Amino acid sequence: MAAIRHPKDFWSGVLFIAIGVSTIVAGSKYTLGTAARMGPGYFPRILGILLIALGAILALRALRLQGAGIPAWKWRPTLVVLGSVVLFGAIVQLVGVAISTVVLIVAASAASHEFRPLESLIAGVLLAALAVGVFVVGLKLQLPIWPTFFGG
Repeated sequence: MAAIRHPKDFWSGVLFIAIGVSTIVAGSKYTLGTAARMGPGYFPRILGILLIALGAILALRALRLQGAGIPAWKWRPTLVVLGSVVLFGAIVQLVGVAISTVVLIVAASAASHEFRPLESLIAGVLLAALAVGVFVVGLKLQLPIWPTFFGG
């Protein structure tokens, strides 16, 4: 067996392959259809095949190129990001999509050691506008944009 010279890429490739196989298995109960008339199983199957191909390329590339090892797991950033997503879900109905998206972005950005509050706030505002445009206006999801005391 060849030596793994770039563990990050290798395990990323293995993860992509596993997700691709899982996607194909999960989508196998749906009809495939044809390219001209796609069934509900067409997209998951194509997505799974693309993930498997990308994963194979990454894993094989990791056998040739030299790279850094996998660093130790950092729990703080993981818990901060997961906590910010849970917080978003808990407050979205109460304060609306706009404010909860800004809170999500700023809170999740705090997980990084390169956290800059102003940049996070600007990114949060821009992403909140995008979220409102896509989910509330475009997809017509029944989510409040603002809290009711703002006229939401």
